[in-house]
Amino acid sequence: MQVLKNFLAALALFSAAIGAAASPAEPKAGAEYIVLPSAQPTDAGKKIEVIEFFAYWCPHCYSFEPALAAWVKKQGDNIVFKRVHVPFREDTIPQQKLYFTLDAMGLADKLQSKVFDAIHVERNRLNSDALVIAWAEKNGIDKAKFLDTYNSFGVTGKLRRATAMMDLYKIEFWPVVIVDGRFQTSPHQAGSATAKTEGEQQQAAIQVLDFLVDKARAEKK
Repeated sequence: MQVLKNFLAALALFSAAIGAAASPAEPKAGAEYIVLPSAQPTDAGKKIEVIEFFAYWCPHCYSFEPALAAWVKKQGDNIVFKRVHVPFREDTIPQQKLYFTLDAMGLADKLQSKVFDAIHVERNRLNSDALVIAWAEKNGIDKAKFLDTYNSFGVTGKLRRATAMMDLYKIEFWPVVIVDGRFQTSPHQAGSATAKTEGEQQQAAIQVLDFLVDKARAEKK
């Protein structure tokens, strides 16, 4: 009987060791994510603010979009999700204006994947006002309302705000995700040490985002 008890105890310890080895390691600051040197204020109340810096023309942002969108949907009311379309070159300004116009009209989430597909699948560069306006009409958006918003002071202000936010958060590449104004991660950051493919990097980023949202929520209590 004692031999059996010893065997069962040893088996339990072995199983626990195997389980611990199989459990993913907790993301480390300075590796899978970074803690920003200066925390920025958020306006999400008790929820956790999550901001993605992205660009429509960016192939890595396009590739990351399905995984990120699914994650945002899964988080639901736990987070307040925002996007900032980064400035880059003169010929990408129409795309930037397109995003902020759709956002102001409440259409960004609905049409986000369609804009990405237009650029990366249909090869419509959307690099001029005329191309953007034609795309909007093709997708059933009222032309007059679109133009009023596209050319508004509000959208112009969001362009300036995007540049200021890039400076504030010291954004040098994208896609990048900021959590609670304090933590930064990305597929490249989260998966650079272990991931072999871009898809694996993206899944690593999703796991880090789960960790950071939980961490931020726990620290708010």
